[in-house]
Amino acid sequence: MTQIEVEIDSILANSKRSFGDQSHATGRGGDAVFTWDYERSRDGLSRLYEKAKRTQWNATDLDWSIDVDVEKMANQMAELAGGPGAGRSIMADIDGSPVASWGVKEWSEFRIETLNWRLSQFLHGEQGALVCTAKIVETVPWIDAKYYASTQVMDEARHVEVFARYLDTKLTGHYPVNPELQLLIDDVLRDNRWDITYMGMQIMIEGLALAAFGFMHMFTEEPLLKQLLRYVMADEARHVAFGTLSLQEYYQELSGSEIRERQEFAFEAALRMRDRLLMVQVWEHFDVPQAVIREFLVRLRQGQAWFQAPLFSKIVPNCKKLGLLDAGDGWLRQRFTEIGVIEYEDHGDAQLDVELLDAVTADRLAAQ
Repeated sequence: MTQIEVEIDSILANSKRSFGDQSHATGRGGDAVFTWDYERSRDGLSRLYEKAKRTQWNATDLDWSIDVDVEKMANQMAELAGGPGAGRSIMADIDGSPVASWGVKEWSEFRIETLNWRLSQFLHGEQGALVCTAKIVETVPWIDAKYYASTQVMDEARHVEVFARYLDTKLTGHYPVNPELQLLIDDVLRDNRWDITYMGMQIMIEGLALAAFGFMHMFTEEPLLKQLLRYVMADEARHVAFGTLSLQEYYQELSGSEIRERQEFAFEAALRMRDRLLMVQVWEHFDVPQAVIREFLVRLRQGQAWFQAPLFSKIVPNCKKLGLLDAGDGWLRQRFTEIGVIEYEDHGDAQLDVELLDAVTADRLAAQ
């Protein structure tokens, strides 16, 4: 059995994992830290905190009266994005594949379920961010960071609220959390090092989410979802900037071996998000046999067809800004080069996103 086949079997095995019908508990690493130094000495964090307070929005600011034609929206998004899903023809070409006989109706239904699955993972990821940011408030040693993180907790609660409402009232409810996403969030929460929570959530998971939100915002023509994503993106840009501002300072104090640990963590998280956040649940919804799913995923992995490198357009430049790309003789630069994402190192950074999205938020507030 090849390494690819072993990894695919691991993904399929994890796809059966249950995290409970109502709740999931995971251990949380790190001590709660109190500080008696109340001086706000970090100007960048203070400015972000002030922006966060000024630009708070409410779920009721969105026009929930808009009727959503889900089939039309899903088909339009698929056409603009280049098809109903990565690997459609590969799946259809596998011997015994039931999708070989699918027509317009079946592929339309698949597009709807794909959209539902993606938005469901956005929802679950936002709850992960809510819990991780609450941990940051407790464990970060600086008052400036505690202040800002407290505003992010409110942001993340609002994001959970709006994605849940959209899925429950405009679509047909949500899919369970992708097991690989939950396992990554669990690992971030269990780590005793406070900065790993920043790295895992603020830089890696939130960075990937910000890029994914941007692509969906670009491709959707549904006005409620477009507005929802724009509001969420304005918050997320600040969140990623919060991570880079905090970690830039902290990483200057770390030894070479400690930096290598952070580089390895970043790369491992990148691989897990690249290779394992797959829509196995969607194919199972359509009763596609697991043997067909397995062959499909093996073929995709062999051809690297499933890896959407642009989703790392936020992660790579922020790793560069943190000094992680070139530390230790460029270990992380070499790894990102090997997986084909180093071209995004100068794509832009979180601060530019904050400036652009703050302008959008200011326009919204002025119109109220």
